[in-house]
Amino acid sequence: MITVGRRYNLEVVKSVHFGFYLDAKNLGEVLLPGKYAADDLAIGDSIDVFLYLDSEDRPVATTETPFAQVGEFAYLRVMATTRVGAFIDWGLEKDILVPFGEQHLPMVVGRSYLVYLYLDKASGRIVASSKIDKFLDDERPHHFKEKQAVKLIIANTTDLGFKAIINNSHWGVLYANDVHERLSFGQHKEGFIKRIRSDNKIDLTLKGGSGERSKHALLIEKRLNENDGFLPVHDKSDPAMIAELFGISKGAFKKALGILYKQKVITIEKGGIRLVQK
Repeated sequence: MITVGRRYNLEVVKSVHFGFYLDAKNLGEVLLPGKYAADDLAIGDSIDVFLYLDSEDRPVATTETPFAQVGEFAYLRVMATTRVGAFIDWGLEKDILVPFGEQHLPMVVGRSYLVYLYLDKASGRIVASSKIDKFLDDERPHHFKEKQAVKLIIANTTDLGFKAIINNSHWGVLYANDVHERLSFGQHKEGFIKRIRSDNKIDLTLKGGSGERSKHALLIEKRLNENDGFLPVHDKSDPAMIAELFGISKGAFKKALGILYKQKVITIEKGGIRLVQK
């Protein structure tokens, strides 16, 4: 069944002076305004469009792409607040409403919030909510597997690291010692399922697996390649020596060594570190 708030490939069935009508099946014929149509669009062609409601709550099509569709999360900016709620920019001409009852905290113009887009059952309109926990049911069974590639949205920080939304459906955790880059709230990242725990909670890693090469790890590998695959330095070396060789702290050096060792890029010997011959 076709619904508003999603993208579809629809057939052009009628041409009028102000645009084209598309066959939206159960929704009937839906207008694609002329400003969104290519000059050579004709009856019988198929076109990829997004469906939403116009100012009179009629289904309408656009070739523009919103920041998120119904059933997805996005980090969106508040453009106005009114007596019915806040209106946020989702990439289309008509802003989307976050009713007061769906605001986790009162929204402020100019600030951005992580929201979930859904169809209001009473009105049929596309609305949003910042009460994201109620749309992420971790008791619901999932079919994720370890090492599976997933899409993540960074949603919060914890004492352990970061909470992330997995494929718009479940919570997962990125541990701080597995993150070697700066992450920001609402950021989209490619990741992997690292571990599914006995309580069905999910541990994550970022793209590249459990030790995505940090800039420090890449620097160490570069220095090794420049020195015939061996350097007389290791995790117990003097911090001054590490700083002289790499320009980084001993803590950063040890973390980078751990990444390279786990990835079997290096071996750690009594006298230093050595590149593994491939």
